[in-house]
Formats: sequence, structure tokens, C-alpha cells
Amino acid sequence: MKNLLIKIGIKSRKASSYQIDEKKKNKVLENYFQMIEKNKLKIIKENQKDLIIAKKKGIKNNIAQRLLLNEKKISDIINSIKEIIKLKDPTNIILEKWKRPNGLSISKVSIPIGVIGVIYESRPNVTSDVASLCFKSGNPVILKGGKEAFHSNLILSKLFRKSLKKNKVDENFVQFIDLRKKNVVDFLLTKMNKFIDVIIPRGGKNLVKKVQDKSSVPIIGHLEGICHSYVDKDANHNIAKKVIHNAKLRNTAICGATETILLHEKIIKKIGFSILRDLEQNGCKIIGDRKIKKMYDGKVQKASSKDWSKEYLSPVVSVKSVKNLDEAISHINKYGTMHTDCIITQNKKSAKKFMKNVKSSIAMHNTSTQFADGGEFGFGAEVGISTNTLPPRGPVGLDQLVSYKYQISSKGEIRK
Repeated sequence: MKNLLIKIGIKSRKASSYQIDEKKKNKVLENYFQMIEKNKLKIIKENQKDLIIAKKKGIKNNIAQRLLLNEKKISDIINSIKEIIKLKDPTNIILEKWKRPNGLSISKVSIPIGVIGVIYESRPNVTSDVASLCFKSGNPVILKGGKEAFHSNLILSKLFRKSLKKNKVDENFVQFIDLRKKNVVDFLLTKMNKFIDVIIPRGGKNLVKKVQDKSSVPIIGHLEGICHSYVDKDANHNIAKKVIHNAKLRNTAICGATETILLHEKIIKKIGFSILRDLEQNGCKIIGDRKIKKMYDGKVQKASSKDWSKEYLSPVVSVKSVKNLDEAISHINKYGTMHTDCIITQNKKSAKKFMKNVKSSIAMHNTSTQFADGGEFGFGAEVGISTNTLPPRGPVGLDQLVSYKYQISSKGEIRK
């Protein structure tokens, strides 16, 4: 195992030394989505192998949904690649340029980060999205997918390598680790810092925490998506109802799903009851604080302090009453994970204060938290959401997968 992983690292580092022009990159990506289209039935067949194994192991329904590849999801993968093709190559761009009195001409120029390692679970589309984004931004990628999606990930990565080979580009721009041993991830995190420049974890809390605790390589990612939707006293009823419904129930298994609803105490009866009734009627379990449980006539389970820190990833939502905007902001900053948080209000001053003061990497106004997605931001796709205080923050797409260097020239100037 050790020798194989080191060989993968050496190959990736070598690939990172190659410069590929935008036209060639787009041709590789075009051939890739064509191959996916052509091999659609084969991909579904490989995915069925993963699903059968997963069902035998008693995998949860929300995880099975992430794992599933059908014609629609494959079509989404293809469309995502097409969007990435449309985006401008983010490398070798002069970001800033200036001249100094000392005779120096200075340019700040975008460059690839280097070799990116991605450790992920469940979602096979991560393979195609990440490989496409990393390649377009000039970064070789080492993929370590979860064992539950092994066959799906393997075929998608093989098709990418086939497209690279067809276009006479080093296949090692995309490498998939097909080992299923438990200590592979540990080795990647602790022994591969000579070859990997950044690690991106995509998965559940346990995986991300392990990466954060053990990695000797810089990390881009987030631990959990405890997202909030706060309904202010100046909220519009119809907007609040439809936004909350979508934010919670459109897809409960994604990190951008709202997990806690905060209701201003003045609108609990006027707007809050209608929101909760709609959620309840659509199969959502309500966990409420003492005031919500006492006031709402529907079925409410009493909340404990632990519920404010839970990422349910299912049709369950915690609901808390707050006295004012400041209490809402305070609650979010205490229990949130700096992912995505929203205020629903017609008061522009309150919206501005909320978006300025929550610590979230994505702050929203009158918008479903489920828009926390690179595709929706116009990034084509994303390698993940970053809640790091240092950049990149929010959806990490093509433009976030670059670093920069300073290029300096003069007419033979020397420092005095």
C-alpha cells in the first residue's frame, strides 16, 4: 500500500509541472462528458453494484439517495461539466498590476495550487465534479472515494483518464485510489505532504473531523452544515412560508438544508404556525423550545440544548423563539457552523445588520439556504463548501482553486 500511494504522489507531482492551454482543457472535458453519455448504462450498472452492497449493510435512506445514480443524476453530471467548460480558465491571469517609485513593475498572477487530495463519501458525482474543476484549474487531483460508492467512482475516474489519454495529456492529472484498506486515509493525511498541497474532505462529521485532527496538509472544508433560517418580525408571510419549506424539505440530506428555524416571538402565531403546519403536513418532525411547544397546537417534541447543535440531514427541524434580531444573531454565532444562515424580513436595515454580524461564510436575505451550492453561484460546480476563516470561503469552485505569485521586472534596479 505504502509504495503504491507514494508512486501515485510522485506521478501527481510530475503532472503538476505540465502547462495545458485552455483549448486543450476544454477538449478533454468535452470528450469526458461525451464518454459519460455514451457509457450511461454501464455507469448505472456499476452504481447498482454499490447500491446492492449498501442495502445489504442496512445503509440509511438519505445516504442511499446520495449514492444513487440514475439518468437524471447522470444528466446533471454532464450539465455540470458543460458549465465548467464555459467558464474561463482561472490560471495565468494578471489579477493586479502596478509600478513602484523604486523602478519595479509588479504583477500579481494566478497559478494552480498544486496537487489536490480529495477524500469523500457517498456521492459519485463528486468524482466527476472535482476531477473536472481541478483539471480546468490546472491542479492534478488524487481521489479517495468512500467504499460505499467504489464501483461508481471507479468507472467515472477511468472515463476521465481515458479522455486525458485520448487528448495526449498526462493521465495522472486524475488518479483514483482503488484500495479499500482502512489505513489508506491515515497515510494520505500524515505521510503524503511531500506530494499533496491541500486536502479537501467531503462527507460526514466523523470523516471531516478525522481529516482536521490528523492532516499534516492544509485543509479546505467544513465540519457540519448547521444552517439557520430566522423569520424576523417584519417578514412577509408568503415569502417566509415558501422559503422555509424549500430550505428544509427540498433535499434534507445536503449540508445547505436548514436545520434550525428561529422565530421572532411577535410572529409565532401570525406566521410561525402556518410555517410549522406546512412542514408537519409534509412529513417533517418538529422539535421546539418551551414556548413553541406551549403555543403551537401541532405535534412538537420538546427540544434540549443539544438539539441546537444537531445536523439532522433528514425531515427533522429544531425551532426556537427569539425576542429580537440580536438574540437570533447571538444564537447563530453560538450554535452555527459558519456555513449558511438566512434572515427573512422586509426590513432592509435588519437584513443588513444580520448579514454583517453573523459569522457565516454565506449570509442570505429572503433566500433558501439550499442555494448554498457552487452551481447556483455560477461556479459550474464545487469541490465543497469552506467554512474556514481564511480564504477560500463558501462554495469552492474554479476561481477558488488557484493561488498566485508576484512577477517583478525592472531595468536592472538595485536596492539602496
